[in-house]
Amino acid sequence: MDFIDRITGAKLSRRSFILASAAATAGLSLTGCGSSLTQATADQAAGKEGQWITAACWHNCGGRCLNKAYVVDGVVIRQKTDDTHPDSPDYPQQRACVRGRAQRQQVFGADRLKYPMKRKNWEPGGGKKELRGQDEWVRVSWDEALDAIAGEIKRIKTEKDNRSLFADGGPVSKVLALYGGYVSHWGTTSRGNWTYTPDVIGYSPESNSGINDRLDMRNCETVIMFGLNPAWSSAGNPAYNFLQVKKAGAEFIAVDPYYNDTYGLLEADWIPCRPVTDTALLLGVAYTLLEEDDPIHNPLIDWEFLKKNTLGFDAESMPEGTNPQDNFKDYVLGTYDGVPKNAEWAAEISGVAPDRIRYLARAMNKNKKVAILTGWASARTQNTDNLPQLFMTIGAMTGHMGKSGHMCGISCHSRSSNGGDMLVKPGSNKLPSIKNPVDDSFNDTEMWRAIVDGKYNWTGDQKYYKGETRDIDIRLIYHDSGAALQSRDGMTKGIEAHRKVDFVVSHGQFLTTNAKYSDFVLPVTTEWEKIGGFLTGNREMVIMYSQITEPMYECQSDEWIARELAKRLGIDPAQAFPIDAKQQFFNQIAGATTTHEDGKSKIPMVTLMEADIAEWGVQGKPQEGRIGLKEFQEKGIFQIERKPGDNYGFIAFKEFRDDPVGKPRPNSASGKMEIYSQVLGDTINNLGYSKIKPIPTHIPPVEGYEATFKDWQTKAKGDYPYQVINPHYLRRSHTVFDNVQWLRETWPNPVYISTQDAKEKGLADGDTVLLTSQHGKTLRTACITDRFMPGVIGLPHGSWVDMDEKTGIDTGGADNILCGPVSTGQGVSGWNSCICNMEKYTGASLIPDVEKPQRIIF
Repeated sequence: MDFIDRITGAKLSRRSFILASAAATAGLSLTGCGSSLTQATADQAAGKEGQWITAACWHNCGGRCLNKAYVVDGVVIRQKTDDTHPDSPDYPQQRACVRGRAQRQQVFGADRLKYPMKRKNWEPGGGKKELRGQDEWVRVSWDEALDAIAGEIKRIKTEKDNRSLFADGGPVSKVLALYGGYVSHWGTTSRGNWTYTPDVIGYSPESNSGINDRLDMRNCETVIMFGLNPAWSSAGNPAYNFLQVKKAGAEFIAVDPYYNDTYGLLEADWIPCRPVTDTALLLGVAYTLLEEDDPIHNPLIDWEFLKKNTLGFDAESMPEGTNPQDNFKDYVLGTYDGVPKNAEWAAEISGVAPDRIRYLARAMNKNKKVAILTGWASARTQNTDNLPQLFMTIGAMTGHMGKSGHMCGISCHSRSSNGGDMLVKPGSNKLPSIKNPVDDSFNDTEMWRAIVDGKYNWTGDQKYYKGETRDIDIRLIYHDSGAALQSRDGMTKGIEAHRKVDFVVSHGQFLTTNAKYSDFVLPVTTEWEKIGGFLTGNREMVIMYSQITEPMYECQSDEWIARELAKRLGIDPAQAFPIDAKQQFFNQIAGATTTHEDGKSKIPMVTLMEADIAEWGVQGKPQEGRIGLKEFQEKGIFQIERKPGDNYGFIAFKEFRDDPVGKPRPNSASGKMEIYSQVLGDTINNLGYSKIKPIPTHIPPVEGYEATFKDWQTKAKGDYPYQVINPHYLRRSHTVFDNVQWLRETWPNPVYISTQDAKEKGLADGDTVLLTSQHGKTLRTACITDRFMPGVIGLPHGSWVDMDEKTGIDTGGADNILCGPVSTGQGVSGWNSCICNMEKYTGASLIPDVEKPQRIIF
């Protein structure tokens, strides 16, 4: 450790130095951590020879970019991104965003949890449960923590049964499954109504299967985007890919409540549209297409595709045994209900002027090369189970399917802008799957309500069975993965649920919301402290990362904790974890595949020699691949080089368009794209949350635009007159990184308010604003902008809750405080179905998040 001595002039522990070095090289102080270490400059630290190692950037933003760490004596001095090959549009580098480049501030942060902790006023059975979230923490040993946790699990099972144990589904959940089972949970999370609907109607079962690949997208003349912002939400290549489409000559149209950075980059023509009104808008588009189509003089509709490839568009194409009057065309025209879904009707709901709706419909002309793209956000809404079906219908009407330069589907997350099957994949770690004997499983939208009320609607674990009411008595909440309390619907009800049960345990790297409302918190390692792993992003590349540093403080892996608990519960850990972490990692390497130049056959990716297997000390067989193991470790990435005309291209639905009989759509009852789907209607209606029709229709959401009025007919506004959306934000990946000071300083997390709304409410930039919904209250600092349409508020997604117990107001700006546990349709988390009131706060002004004390324990 002579390197340390030269920098600080004092003997320090390795772990203390890591904290000091991380802060020093960033030019930050360790204010609040109680350290008086001498800071070292980056130049001093760089004087020692180190090594560049591929570091995990594992968070769920969708980018999955290459992240390199320069490591000197176990200390990360610098970071960089992909420089493994020259950058070009066809063969782009996988460049990291600000989140990935701030990763060391997270891994080596002063607020890392260091030791196992228990709540001061905890006692077996709960103790003072109302103090969860407010209590002091007491450091305990691993043995003390694990013995207490195992003891409570045993007690609850003995006094009740396994239906009283609730867990997230991580490694400890496998042990609980072997111990007799546990209650799980399921939800639509990111995909909203794109989770179930697309599959059964014969559309796109996977999010990447409905659009063409990125090189073919350059053939488009017009790209129409509904709720897309990869520049923020999936930083990396997607926005860069879209820029190449623009440079190739395409025009862009953006349909969205706000004009985001992606639209600005692409100089898109903005059509402001209210949240949760896409169904009404698209019905207005469909009416316009029907109204203005003339097969000879103004051919807008692809009647041949509708006839050959779809079911239920008009009376002639309805399934046998159904009422012909229930077809989509007559619903749109208002033939039987007397309500034409014309542009004027759609404008009243969506806020898009009738002439702009007609403009949008004309832009979809079947004879132009058009990409109709949507993100998941528009379907993260209540009562929109038919929305994917309607997108499919619009694409079918205009024929933008199965042809070069034509597409209609999802462009989101890691596959944004680049459709098609994965060309490279890691192998399996070959751990066994463990069946959970308990079949109870909560839908996320009623999870906390079920725990508080003691009953819920069972529909299977995302199996969409007919709903049945079940009694339930949860006594244990075990968070061994994810951030359920922070990131699921109805956080206010979630806090209530956490204060009701006997026992709450969380694994954590920081004092997150899960951890804050727990009885015991177990510090776990980050991916930088593990032996290594894989990340998959866009279809052309896979990243293999390696260990950067040894486990910090007393942190252990989730799997180690699971093994130790298994022993205490009388279970052989080998049943769940028969091989160690190194063998698991090696299995992924050995099983990794790439696609042959023919574009079809799969071949091994990694060449493995006898010497490699011996050096790793694992079980395996030699094989011939495309890249050697040592080269793969050094580069950290395997990427297929693309070029126009190669065999890796993808045209969505091409085989189905050319031969709908010989190549029917999988999982659709008819083999066609079902504009009328009896299976969809029956399944959703049997779940027991709300009702839909087999064709796409407009259903007002529980908390949508119509709900902002106390009287829709007179347009008298109600108590919650504003709609709230939750943009993904560059400070965070969902809830991760929210504590990183670099990012807090750069991205201050305001609430975005339109200039018109701010003027009406007397608000100025920097004012503290109180947002109140039926479910909770939160404070944020106002940012006044013309980018948001009036009536719509932008509260960035993922901020950590910071509840003021005296007032019941969250001061952290947590979006899920405003969202409620509302269940509709297929159990969609309706995060963009949220309404609230907005007013200038009369209490003390918020201090910037970067100036708040970090949550440093011990």
